[in-house]
Amino acid sequence: MVFLSIFFLAFIPALLYARITYWMDRYEKEPRLLLFGAFFWGAIVAAGGAYILNTVFGIAVYAVTADPFLTDFTTGTFSAPLVEESLKGFAVLLIFLIFRHEFDSVLDGIVYAAITALGFAATENVLYMYQVGYVDGGWEGMWAIFFLRVVLGAWNHPTYTAFTGIGLAAARLNRSSIAKLLLPVGGFTIALFTHFLHNALASFATEEGGVALLFAVDWFGWLFIFGIMNWAIRRERMWIRFHLQQEVHDGLLSPQQYAVVTSPFKRGMASVGGLGNGQYHNTKKFYQYCTELAFKKQQIARLGSGTGNTMEDIHELRTKIAQLAPRAGI
Repeated sequence: MVFLSIFFLAFIPALLYARITYWMDRYEKEPRLLLFGAFFWGAIVAAGGAYILNTVFGIAVYAVTADPFLTDFTTGTFSAPLVEESLKGFAVLLIFLIFRHEFDSVLDGIVYAAITALGFAATENVLYMYQVGYVDGGWEGMWAIFFLRVVLGAWNHPTYTAFTGIGLAAARLNRSSIAKLLLPVGGFTIALFTHFLHNALASFATEEGGVALLFAVDWFGWLFIFGIMNWAIRRERMWIRFHLQQEVHDGLLSPQQYAVVTSPFKRGMASVGGLGNGQYHNTKKFYQYCTELAFKKQQIARLGSGTGNTMEDIHELRTKIAQLAPRAGI
C-alpha cells in the first residue's frame, strides 16, 4: 500500500508536467502515441538501465576504495550524468532517426526530450521517496523527498535532456554537414554538464545556503529552457504567418481561417465551435495540416527538397486542406 501510494505521488505529477509540456507545443502537436512511447522509455528502459549500470559502477568503486562517501560522490557526479543522459538521449535520437518527419523545430526537440526525461524522473522519484524517504524517515521523510524532488526539482531532468533535443533539432534544420555532426554532440555535452553540475552541488549542499544555491542554479536552467521554448513558439508563428500568405492569395484559405491558424487561442475556440456542429475533428485536422504545410515550406526554403521535404508533400497537404476547408468553418 505504501509503495503504491508513492508510485501515484510520483507518476501523477509527472504526467501533469508532461501535459503542460504538450500544451506548450502550441501550433503543431506531436503524435500522442509517440509521446507516450517516449515517456515510457524514460520510465522503464532509461530508469531501469540507469539503476543497473549506476549500481554496478558504485559496487566497483566501493570494492576498490571501501569509501562510502567517495562511492556515492563518484557514482552521483560522474556515472549518473553519463549513464542517464545517454539512455534518455537515446530515445530522442531514435525519434530523430526513425520519425524524422516529426522533428520539425527546436520546440519538437525540447518536447520529446522533456517528456522522456519526465518518465525517467517519475521512476527515479518512486525509488528516492521509498528508499531514502519512507524507509529512513517514514511518511515525514517521504513527504520531504516529495517536496524536494517532485515540487522544487520537478523540471531538473527535462532541463538536462532538453539540450540533447535542441542539439538534434538544430542539426535537423541546418545545411552544414559539420554542424549536423557538432550540434548534437554539443547539445549532449551541455546536457551532461548541467546534470553533472547539479549532482556535484547536491553532494555538498548540506547547509541551508548550499541548498539555496543548488535550487537557484536549477531554476535558472529551467528559465533558460522556458525562454528558448517561448522564442521557438514565436518563431513557429512567424513561419505560419509568412508561408501561408500564398494560400490566402490563391484562395485555399480564407482571411478568417488565416487569422485563426496563426493564433493558438482562436484555434482552440474554432475547435470548440466544431463540437457544436459535429466538425471538431475536421477542424483540428484542418489547422494541423495548415501548420504542417507552413513547416514543410519553411524546411524546403531553408534546406531544399529531400529528407522528407518534397514538393509532393506540399501538394498532398494542399489537397487535404482544400478537402477539409468547407467543413472546418472559421
